[in-house]
Amino acid sequence: MMPLLVTFALACALPAFAQSYASSTASAGAFPSTSVDDPQAGSVLTIHKRVDEVNVLFIATDKHGKFVRDLNQNDFAILDDHKPPQSIINFRRETDLPLHLGLLIDVSGSVHSRFEFEQNAAISFLQHSIRTGYDKAFIVGFNTKSQMPQDFTDNVTKLSAGVHQLQDGGGTALYDAIYRASKEKFLKDRPDRPVRKAIVVVSDGEDNQSEVTRAQAIEMAQRAEVIIYAISTDDSGLILRGDRVLEQIAEATGGRAFFPFKMKDITHSFAAIEDELRSQYIVSYKPADFDADGRYRSIEISTLKKDLQVRARKGYFAQQQ
Repeated sequence: MMPLLVTFALACALPAFAQSYASSTASAGAFPSTSVDDPQAGSVLTIHKRVDEVNVLFIATDKHGKFVRDLNQNDFAILDDHKPPQSIINFRRETDLPLHLGLLIDVSGSVHSRFEFEQNAAISFLQHSIRTGYDKAFIVGFNTKSQMPQDFTDNVTKLSAGVHQLQDGGGTALYDAIYRASKEKFLKDRPDRPVRKAIVVVSDGEDNQSEVTRAQAIEMAQRAEVIIYAISTDDSGLILRGDRVLEQIAEATGGRAFFPFKMKDITHSFAAIEDELRSQYIVSYKPADFDADGRYRSIEISTLKKDLQVRARKGYFAQQQ
């Protein structure tokens, strides 16, 4: 049987755009900071990343969707820009990388009936996912504007308070919220060690207020090296337009969309995201024929074992010198 070819990607972050986001999307709302805590990560491996070195986080699952955590470098073949890498620098299983997380919660009027339950499920997720002194997260509520009641912190009590401060009502600017979180928080987040950058979006996916496009939001997430997970709040039992939007955004960044039909299933969706974030591999390699020209480069991986699937981002933007 031919190896299963799975396309995935890493978005290597570029320096922040010279033009501020506020000037291009003035009505998207500010990110007022109430508190910033930056935990020390402790004794972890430090990697000084070169412009021509690509680090890729990905997961592998079997045909039943269960995570496969015991694979080795020889189980995969990698193509960067349709060419094998010049060299593989490092390959290892990473089940415990520090987590840098953004929780984006739709607070528009369309989620009113489910809002309190979503808040409680989100708080439970944070309590299980964020480890003091190791991980950090921030909270954003979005309707027509994005507001951040809690900036990056490892303090779960502060994060929980930030979720409780959110109030629902208004329209929905989903793309603006993703764009801003990616650009203002993750593109500027440049740790000197491998970390997992993830956004969890809780929304019905129905955007009616954004000034940036869906494509622009996805591109900014790719540039910021962030994976997006989406939990749909649509409880109609149908796959609506907003659900397809969430699925597209998640897949483009190497994440996954969840469609819980019952409110209690939202808790299960958060638990699945938590499990996935602790079940990843990382490969570091030097691309062949690499130019620091800022262009988009695709990455493909084929798994050499039967019935395995790999999921990660679909490409990256080469850094510019």
